[in-house]
Amino acid sequence: MLGAMNDILAQLHATITARKSAAKETSYTASLFHKGSDHIAKKLCEEAAECAIASAKHDHANLTYEAADVLYHLLVLLSAHNVSLEAVLAELQRREGVSGIAEKQSRKE
Repeated sequence: MLGAMNDILAQLHATITARKSAAKETSYTASLFHKGSDHIAKKLCEEAAECAIASAKHDHANLTYEAADVLYHLLVLLSAHNVSLEAVLAELQRREGVSGIAEKQSRKE
């Protein structure tokens, strides 16, 4: 299952990156890129809030839908800043097995 998750995220990230050069009139993703990273960041915040509201309401179907929107908009934002999905996954791998408390403390040093 983990391989399939990575595959769909990688496929989505590749599609998003390819849409950078698409016409904004023909692609929602391209229209986001055209509006800039500040707009994309605001969309990500909006989707995260909708995800949190679905969670608070225990609406699992809507939570699933909104979580997909969060992941999509996060990938768009990463692509807008030329941050690869591989870099994010490598950072998660680096943190694997490290206490969250210890990881946060290491950032302060």
